Amino acid sequence: MSHATTASSADRDNGNSYLRWWMLALAATAVFSSYYEDDVIGQIADLLHRQRGFSQSQLGMLNGVMSIPNVALALINGILIDRYGPARIAMWSAAIGVVGAALTAVGKPYALMVAGRFIFGISEGAIFIALIAGLAQWFPRAGIALATSLFLSLARTGSYTVDTSPTWARALYDRGWQAPLWLGTGMTVVGLAAAVFFFWLDRRHRPQLRSAQSGAAERINWSHLFSFDMSYWYILALHVLYAAVFFPFRTTYVVEYFQHAKGLNLQQASSANSWVFFAAIFATPFFGLLADRFGHRALMLTCGTALLPATFVVLGLTDMSLWVSTVMMGISFSLVPAVIWPATTLIVQPRRLGTALGLITLIQALGMAVANLAAGWLADRMSAGAHNPAGYTAMLWFFFLLSLVALLSAVLLWRREAGAKGHGLELAKGVPDGII
Repeated sequence: MSHATTASSADRDNGNSYLRWWMLALAATAVFSSYYEDDVIGQIADLLHRQRGFSQSQLGMLNGVMSIPNVALALINGILIDRYGPARIAMWSAAIGVVGAALTAVGKPYALMVAGRFIFGISEGAIFIALIAGLAQWFPRAGIALATSLFLSLARTGSYTVDTSPTWARALYDRGWQAPLWLGTGMTVVGLAAAVFFFWLDRRHRPQLRSAQSGAAERINWSHLFSFDMSYWYILALHVLYAAVFFPFRTTYVVEYFQHAKGLNLQQASSANSWVFFAAIFATPFFGLLADRFGHRALMLTCGTALLPATFVVLGLTDMSLWVSTVMMGISFSLVPAVIWPATTLIVQPRRLGTALGLITLIQALGMAVANLAAGWLADRMSAGAHNPAGYTAMLWFFFLLSLVALLSAVLLWRREAGAKGHGLELAKGVPDGII
């Protein structure tokens, strides 16, 4: 065997294959399409009201129903990935996503549209963690944090692109509610192509698994659920409550709220919302590196979460420019996700991480579904709409109070981690492994 061949093999075994950056690009493309389709309903909410007579509760159902599959599947997705391989599961998930997006675009009757969103939720719940697991097999341990940050940042471009789509795809929106949904379906087809190529490259060229990194297959051990440290329960609450505030508000209701309560047209409202995700594209890796360098992760989570209730105060009680609330929520959305996932891995031992993350994903999906439906019910109850902008006040109060509970969870986590029972979240280097 030649020296070059030996060196190439060694590079693959150490996670240094030159193909890893292509794999990152393919994974980012696949998840980009998932994020795009996820947020597509918010951009046509007003069109669905005017052209199809949808109520706020019906709109909430279209996004809320996507979280339901995760309630059932969150704890077994890891097992499927371990058994069939992350690249294969990502490809299957992308194919399911195309089917769900197409049924949503057909859109009639309403039950078919709901079914399409439910099917797409199956895809969305699996593809993200499958691609994260797949990248972990291609990047060395010293580089996986950077790769994950870049992956997450590139995924945010999907949310930014759909928020700006009423401007760059205005001709489609002018044709009514259905054309933008077919555009979303086209995006999922692009994502499927990327996932297929990801699987093909992975099957032919994936680096050999290293014993130090491969570990044992993830198992669900129900007894572990009752022995987690309090820090875990605090950070679980923060995961769930933050997602239950941010995603329902920003992906379902905010564009329509900006139109009806703030007097913006569709293009202006979508543009204002898009900057939250645009900022996250660049700021997420920055906050991740900042936490690694200086520590104080729980404090950073507290500061980032505090911006959520402050945002609703600005929106509901002041006449400040919408850009003020957009900047505040943009900073929050860049900071909290960048810190909370690495912080969770520091709290929990690697052998129990699968169970811990599965439980977080399950309750988070349930929380987002309930929050979507509750906010829609409140808006309907108060007759919110273009004719009654004040009707949105109850919905804003709901998200404000929920974000206060999220802030309380962050403060409790910070207090515990700053004391003798902490897990190293406040230290610059953290700890190598969780200790609970």
